[in-house]
Amino acid sequence: MAMPKALIIRTAGTNCDFEAQKAFELCGAKAERIHVNELLTSASKILSYDILLVPGGFSYGDDIASGKILANEIKNKLGDKIKRFALSGKPVIGICNGFQVLVKMGLLPDPELFDQTATLSYNDSGRFECRWVYLKNEKNKCLWTKDLPEIITLPVAHGEGKFIAANSETLKEIEDNSQVVFRYVNADGSKADYPADPNGSVNAISGICNDKGNVFGLMPHPERYVYALQHPAREGFDGKYGCGKKIFQNAVDYLK
Repeated sequence: MAMPKALIIRTAGTNCDFEAQKAFELCGAKAERIHVNELLTSASKILSYDILLVPGGFSYGDDIASGKILANEIKNKLGDKIKRFALSGKPVIGICNGFQVLVKMGLLPDPELFDQTATLSYNDSGRFECRWVYLKNEKNKCLWTKDLPEIITLPVAHGEGKFIAANSETLKEIEDNSQVVFRYVNADGSKADYPADPNGSVNAISGICNDKGNVFGLMPHPERYVYALQHPAREGFDGKYGCGKKIFQNAVDYLK
């Protein structure tokens, strides 16, 4: 595969689609930002792509709940194609608002079940939280995080990022099945309290994947740390690049 094609689904309120497009292009993929309304008239078009991304922002103003309207729209009108895409093993990622969408439409944690078994709710602080955080890269099966260091840093910017499983059985399954990808931690990897943990997620979870490891959702923004210059201390992960680039690169390299 010479140049993988990435589909970036956007709608009213999406505001991180250009950054995601740039990240994919930097990693050797062709990325297209397509409005969900266009996909509603040509749903089969989805299956012609190799990667699918639901970006951050405030889709439909986060009315009702963050990502809920877009989640319902995609599931009810494009669900068959989206589910087929995910179950085929192709890389899928939802970032911040996109993570909320994937969870609320049921694509995470189990695309085969395709039913909502978790949510992302209001931060414990009751306010919008925007800062750089440290994340522990757990031993997991996620293809997007291959070869990342154990501790990385990424920025967060959300008001509803608290991950909650529907019940203890669901949470246990996610934990036991190595589907927890990232947790909020302190710089030394120790347990984080607020503000290092910006939302109070259960078990400090900040990102999860499905059982196959191809569907990935996270609250922090890798597309906002593609270049070292985007870090306040100008710190890079790989020369001039930030660790966010590695996340996108992993998906492109997986397809190649």
